[in-house]
Amino acid sequence: MSAQVKVAHFEQSPARASARHVLQLRAAIQELAEAHRPSRMPFFHSLRSLPREVATDSRLLGEIHLIYQAAMHATRAAVYFLPHLNSPALRKRKLQIFIDDDGLPGGDTHHYQLTRAFRNIGASCLLDDEDFGDPAELARHLDGEAAEFVRLAPVLYASSLGPWCAVETMSDDWMRALAEALAAHFPQFVEEPYFAECFAQGVEERHAEESLAVTECVLRERPRLLTATLRDAEAIAEALDGVWRQLHRVVQRASR
Repeated sequence: MSAQVKVAHFEQSPARASARHVLQLRAAIQELAEAHRPSRMPFFHSLRSLPREVATDSRLLGEIHLIYQAAMHATRAAVYFLPHLNSPALRKRKLQIFIDDDGLPGGDTHHYQLTRAFRNIGASCLLDDEDFGDPAELARHLDGEAAEFVRLAPVLYASSLGPWCAVETMSDDWMRALAEALAAHFPQFVEEPYFAECFAQGVEERHAEESLAVTECVLRERPRLLTATLRDAEAIAEALDGVWRQLHRVVQRASR
């Protein structure tokens, strides 16, 4: 049964969302993540396959940085508004996620690391780091699916824990796909701290496990939330597909 079918089933019979259904959360999210696995999207292959003179164009790299960084920023900022995590124990666990993203040694953050990684390969970044702020303002610098994702992420993250689970479960896959695609043109790219530290420390895999474990804790107490959890997880996964499609179009235009 697909994640979409599961959602429809729970919407038809919400009163049956029992502890047995809560145990299905992990399988449903994993199934959803596989169905929307980012590395399957043509963007990563098309980027890897670009002629070097195109792949090294500073403007193209700047466009990729803007769209990718905006999507990442939208989810990182939205994590601060996750619902249902108000007990001391759950706040403590949520804090560790904040620290992993925004509390790195020396005042560093994943946001700053990513920008440095792109600048180090010659990207002409189109937006200063500190201009990545309120989603509504940031969306004005974007168009298409990227703008839609930036607007949607904070709404979905504040509604349920499903989008968080879906994004964290897929993040290691897309980070590796992006690193490998750009490393075909810039071999040192995979050694940038944004990638190397996350991969070496299993940061994204740890976040995926923690998001599922925390959400299971919540659903054991409030199993009726399962329907919205899976519905919103599917919504963010579909929106993220749109980001990769837009990036693919950017690469295709550059290749022509």
